[in-house]
This record gives sequence, structure tokens and C-alpha cells, in this order.
Amino acid sequence: MAESVELPTRLGILPFRNKVLLPGAIIRIRCTSPSSVKLVEQELWQREEKGLIGILPVRDAAEAAAVGTVISQGVGGDSGERSSRIQVGASEPHKLDGKNHQEVIHWHTRGVAARALHLSRGVEKPSGRVTYTVVLEGLCRFSVQELSTRGTYYTARISPLEMTKTEMEQVEQDPEFVTLSRQFKATAMELISVLEQKQKTGGRTKVLLETVPVHKLADIFVASFEISFEEQLSMLDSVDLKVRLSKATELVDRHLQSIRVAEKITQKVEGQLSKSQKEFLLRQQMRAIKEELGDNDDDEDDVVTLERKMQSAGMPSNIWKHAQRELRRLKKMQPQQPGYNSSRVYLELLADLPWQKASEELELDLRAAKERLDIDHYGLVKVKQRIIEYLAVRKLKPDARGPVLCFVGPPGVGKTSLASSIAAALGRKFIRISLGGVKDEADIRGHRRTYIGSMPGRLIDGLKRVSVCNPVMLLDEIDKTGSDVRGDPASALLEVLDPEQNKTFNDHYLNVPFDLSKVIFVATANRAQPIPPALLDRMEVIELPGYTPEEKLRIAMGHLIPRVLDQHGLSSEFLQIPEAMVKLVIQRYTREAGVRNLERSLASLARAAAVRVAEQGQTTPLHKNVHQLTSPILENRLADGADVEMEVIPMTENNHDIATTFKVVSPLIVDETMLEKVLGPPRFDDREAAERVASPGISVGLVWTSFGGEVQFVEATAMAGKGELHLTGQLGDVIKESAQIALTWVRARSTDLNLAAAEGISLLEGRDIHIHFPAGAVPKDGPSAGVTLVTALVSLFSKRRVRADTAMTGEMTLRGLVLPVGGIKDKILAAHRYGIKRVILPERNLKDLVEVPPAVLASLEILLAKRMEDVLEQAFEGGCPWRHHSKL
Repeated sequence: MAESVELPTRLGILPFRNKVLLPGAIIRIRCTSPSSVKLVEQELWQREEKGLIGILPVRDAAEAAAVGTVISQGVGGDSGERSSRIQVGASEPHKLDGKNHQEVIHWHTRGVAARALHLSRGVEKPSGRVTYTVVLEGLCRFSVQELSTRGTYYTARISPLEMTKTEMEQVEQDPEFVTLSRQFKATAMELISVLEQKQKTGGRTKVLLETVPVHKLADIFVASFEISFEEQLSMLDSVDLKVRLSKATELVDRHLQSIRVAEKITQKVEGQLSKSQKEFLLRQQMRAIKEELGDNDDDEDDVVTLERKMQSAGMPSNIWKHAQRELRRLKKMQPQQPGYNSSRVYLELLADLPWQKASEELELDLRAAKERLDIDHYGLVKVKQRIIEYLAVRKLKPDARGPVLCFVGPPGVGKTSLASSIAAALGRKFIRISLGGVKDEADIRGHRRTYIGSMPGRLIDGLKRVSVCNPVMLLDEIDKTGSDVRGDPASALLEVLDPEQNKTFNDHYLNVPFDLSKVIFVATANRAQPIPPALLDRMEVIELPGYTPEEKLRIAMGHLIPRVLDQHGLSSEFLQIPEAMVKLVIQRYTREAGVRNLERSLASLARAAAVRVAEQGQTTPLHKNVHQLTSPILENRLADGADVEMEVIPMTENNHDIATTFKVVSPLIVDETMLEKVLGPPRFDDREAAERVASPGISVGLVWTSFGGEVQFVEATAMAGKGELHLTGQLGDVIKESAQIALTWVRARSTDLNLAAAEGISLLEGRDIHIHFPAGAVPKDGPSAGVTLVTALVSLFSKRRVRADTAMTGEMTLRGLVLPVGGIKDKILAAHRYGIKRVILPERNLKDLVEVPPAVLASLEILLAKRMEDVLEQAFEGGCPWRHHSKL
């Protein structure tokens, strides 16, 4: 507690904006401005326990303008003394708190001396600015006589306002003061009692009432309340003890009344809650009376309707018991109560789920199913055969637990439509659930009902939408699920796709087991590598490679063109695309595994035709045999502005004359000129490989991507240097190691290949090698570029060009063995699309050629290699370079 202290004649001043520190109050502040930091450092930090500062209230400019520019102290009791007016800033602007702009400071003339109870120093990073955290205790009031500056902060010449010991003894004998003291203590004790009942506190405050002088208690109590700035100033200006006690008693009593009003409001709210409970009991009694009288209307009772719906849902016995328990809980709740809507939505979900309802399967006709697959999809013989096998097993054993099929292939090859065809062949409903970008486990298992806005997972929600328990469910883009702090959806799918576990699938929102064993799951993915091994083990992977140009042509003529014309409101009578033009679109504008870009190109041609038809004012014929006709006679009469008269043509008129009276619109036939006008110049050229392999040091490789096979050029060049190897093209670690292996093998065999004049001469002496994989923005990795890298290096050192019609793939070892690689079918199809005539493959990949269409194999020369020398023998015109000596 603050004791009487002897104040110096001058104090450093710390301005408090719109706030007052009263004697006996404790406040914690943080000083960051240069002026306040300098003040604390010199007046408190350096002087330690002896340091004192003055706290002087400061008004904002807006508030000061409302009460007057010059702030003077109010009457300080019956002493009749008024402080001299101090106007700081009227003639000279001052800066406050280190602000850059200048503003007028309106000081109060009375303040409180304070000392530091705690002082800590800190440094902000990265600016290095020094800050202080100070705990200040107010000591006594003072009056400002003169205000000046010392460096960056203010100082003031002051005079204390506290009474002397003799004056205090005289005041304490005053009967009026004694009465005010008793009144203040009684009000304060009453406030403490109320707070003690409400907050279970107040023991230490009672001790203060008994030990601390009453004039100091007035300041301490008032400082603990939230009062306005004007009231704080009024309390600060109350130097006279009787005036101070009177104001403090008034403020304490006001605070006490506000607490009592709050208690009354709380009791009133609790009374209303009790009233609601009473109404609920009365409503229950009223319902029982209506039932006895037979006057109950079940049709208008939503809860009864919900109960009937739940009874007809066919829930298992254990789940029905759980639902009844939730329903009884709902009946006891009022619609206004929290949780009523969430409980009702939960029960509606239980009633809507297809616990026993299943779609009746058609009698499986394998021949009809095969015809349906052939109509919907061209090619894909192996895939369609596997689907027929699956359907055959279902026909022999309807309750068999079949495998989960996972179609893996590039975009646009028909993975999603295959799943739809399976559903159509079985006569089941089809639902698609997209898993691309899903990172939250709750998307699969649902949210727990304790969360606000909780909902079931996508599987349960999908079953609710189709309203059958045995649909064909497509899990689309299963390779694109992610994981983060919210869980791993792929791990949650382990239970879904396991036939031994999905009989009791537990959705977090549903919180009861649901049988998923009757659902036929089909998954799709672009790549199998991102799928976790445990999840991949639960599925049967069926790879869908890309289409050959011949297959694309058949798909375009039989599927894409009719669909595009229908989507654009056209028919073959308006637009015709010959097969030759479709071939040009495939060869020059779309090099892809699927047919999506091909469909987009055909749609561009259809839009161009739609513009022409719309400009000519033509509309689609009403029937395929009814053509749009125009009459010149009718056009002329409309042009003259006369009334239109009916012209009757006699039936005896010659048909030829009638035909000449009308004209039929001719269809638009696509040609090469229209292709270049609509689609632009050709994007691909069959001469690309020959042009890019025009100089030594370039070879053609075959790679596999998530979009199918691709042709990859490898470029190597030499320059003066220190024998270093540079690799560019956004390469992964595996392909970088393949490049190092290739360079090591070439250096070790340089003499045998006649690349060095004599034994011991280094190929890299005085030169650097730079290998680049074009399309630098595309990431590349994998071991299958080993033979391509060796061929490019041998071509560079021998100064002989690689054959432009030859592409290769294969991994190599340090000993020169050529190892097998994957994706052979996609790579060969890519070579066929690019016009490559010869493909070099590892000998152990011979077995993979069975999957390649015979038409593609017939157009290519497949060369098998066991060692690296076999690759070089086939890659160069005239054989391997070791037969020819090359000077470096």
C-alpha cells in the first residue's frame, strides 16, 4: 500500500491519454515511443528504487474542443482554490508519443506521482527498438506549476496537494467527515458481500476496509471500477477529503445497483426457462388427454410422421433400438431447444437410408452386355473381356463378393463411362464420387455429431441420394487423394474396399454400422504409383492404354461427331466432316492418349458451322425428311410491304416447277482450308523428329507419363571446360544417376568405340558435357532413359547422327546390360503417333508386345537389344561407330 512520500520539486511527466491513475491504484503499461522510453530509462531505470515520475492526464483534441481549449481544474472542495490556467500548445505545437505529425496537447493541471513496482526491459526484433514494461503504483496528488521539456520528454515543477498530518487529524474530528466515512464503509461492505456471494471472493477486500485509511480506500475502490474519463478527472481533482468520500460513495453505490439489476435480469431469464419447462409438461398432459379422447391428429404431427417413416425403413434390430432411443429424446425436447434440429436431421437420415431397399437386377444376358459394351466403347478388348468375366461370375453366384476393379489409364480413354456401362449391364443405379483433392478423412467417414455443421461422409450421402443399398459406386480419381493434419482419406478407404470389413462400415456421423458389402465399387486413376500399397492391394488394377489413330478415327466417326452435332443443334444436313479431315485432325492437331482434345477440335468445327447457319437464318429441320424451304414469291411480297396473300398451287402443277420455286440449303463440308481457318496452323508435323535429329549428339527416347506415352528428345553438346557434367530439364535424382552411368560407360568404352585415339586419353579432358531434356518446365524422372543417354553421348563424340526414324527405351547397367522397363504399350503407341518407324526395346520386354495392337506392330520395326552394343548397332546408319575411327 502506498505510504506518504516526500516529492521533489520537479518530476518527469508521462502523459496518459484519456486515462487517470489514482493514488493507491496499480497499472501495467508498455512504453514503446522514443519519448516515453527515454523518460523511463532516465527517471526510473537509472535511479532504480528512488525513481519517481508524474502521471498527467491528456485529452484528445476532439474532446478538448468540446469542453474548451484550455482545461482548468474544477473546484477542489471548500478551499475555494482554483488552479492557474496552463495552456500548452496554443502558441507552440508539441509532439506526443513520438508521432510524426504535430498536434496540440491539452494537459490537465493535476496529476499523480507514481513509482515503479516492477520494471523490465526488452528489445524488439529485427528492428532492435528498446521497450520497457512498467508496473506503476500511484502515490499522491500534485499540482503542475510549470511545464517544460527535457530532451524528448516533459518535466514539470510541481507542488504536492496532500494534507499534512496535523490537517488530517483535524479533518478526522469533523462530524461530517465521520458520517461520510461510515456511509462509505457501509456501502463498500455491502458491495463486497454481493461480490462474495456471486464470485466467492472478497476476503482480502474486507481486510483493506479494516486496515487502510478511509480517504485512501476511496481512491482504491473507484480505480477498480469502469467509469468515464470525466468522472476519473473529477475524482482526481477531489483534493478535499469530504468531497472525495462523497463522490466515491456515489460511484460505489452506482456500481452496486448495476450488479443488482444484472442479477434481477438473470433471475428473470431463469424464471422464463422454468416457465418453458412447465409449458412442456402441460403439453405432454394435453397430448395424453387427446389420445384418451381419440382426438389426436397424427397427420399433422411431424414427429409421428417421422416415426412412421423410421418404422418403414427396414432398419436392423440393433439400429432400430438406437433410433428409438434418439426418437424418445427428441419427443422430450421443445423445437426451440438447442440440439432439436440436429437430432431431427439425424433421425431423418436414419429413415432415408436404404437399409434393405435394393434395386432389382436384370437377368444377366452376357451377349447383350457385350453388345452394350461394344456400342458404348470401341476397342479395349482386354478390358471388356474382364468385365464380361466379372458379370459371368455374378450371374452364376449373385451374392459373390467380386473384386474391386480399378481402371488405370490416361485422361480421356473412357474409364468413367466403363463404370457406367457396368451399372447399365447389371440394371443397377450408378453414383459417382469424386475423390480428387480430398484431404479430410471426414469426407469418407463423416464428421462427429458433436461438431457444429457436421454431416455424413460422401459414401453415406451418396447412398441416401440413390435410395438403394446395392448401386455401382464409382470412386473417381482415387490416386489424387491427399493427407494433412485432418487425416488420410486413403487410409479410411481401406475399410470401405475390404469385403471383410465393409459389412460394418461405421460413419462417424451415423455412429451405427452400415452394410456396404452389396455395393459394387469401381475406382479410376491416372497412375497407380501415388495409390498407397495397402489400398492398391485391395483392388484389381486394369490398365487402359491410349488409342491408336485408327481407333480414334472409328471413335470419332461413330461416337464423337454425332454427339458433337447433337450438342450444337446441328445435323449431318448442315455439317459433314469426312474421314480424311478427321485423320488430319488426329495427326496434326491432337497427339494424346485419349480423345478429349479430338472432341474439342470437332466441337470447334461445329461452332463455326453453327455461326454460319445462324447468320443465314436457318433452323434445324423438324424431321430428318423435312427440309427448310423458302419461297421467292413470299419474300418479294414481304419486301413490298403488302399484305401476305395465300398462294394456292394446283395439284396438277408439275413437280419440277414446284421444286424450282423452293431452294434447299446445302450442307457445309469441312476441308483443309476450313481446318486451318478454325483450328489454326497444324501443331504437329511428322518431320519433327527428322528436323530435331539433324546434328550429332541428339537421340530419340520413349517415356511414360500420367497422360500416356510420349517421345522425349535428348540433346548433348560439348564445350571447353574442366571435365564437368551439366544436366538441365527439371530432372529427378534417378534420371541424373542414369546420365552419370551413361557417361561413365562411354568413357570406359571410348577406345573400343574408336572415340579416343589411344588408351588412357580422357574424353573429358579440357571439355564439359551438357545434357538437356527439352520441355524444361515438365518434371522428368525414371531409369528408362539410360540407353537414350548413351546413344546421344556416342553420337556427340563420334560426330555421327542418330537415325531420325528410330526411338528407344531401356535401363542400362554399368556393365552395359539393357534392363526391361514398364509402359511398353503406351510407349509404342506414342512412337506410332509421332511417325517413328523403328523402336529399340530391351529383349526382356518381348513378352509385353502381346498387348500392342497388331495394326501398330505391323507398321513398326521392333528391334530387341540385350546389351548396349546392340542398341548402338541399330541406332546409327551403317552400324555401331566402333567400325569407323573418329578424330576428336
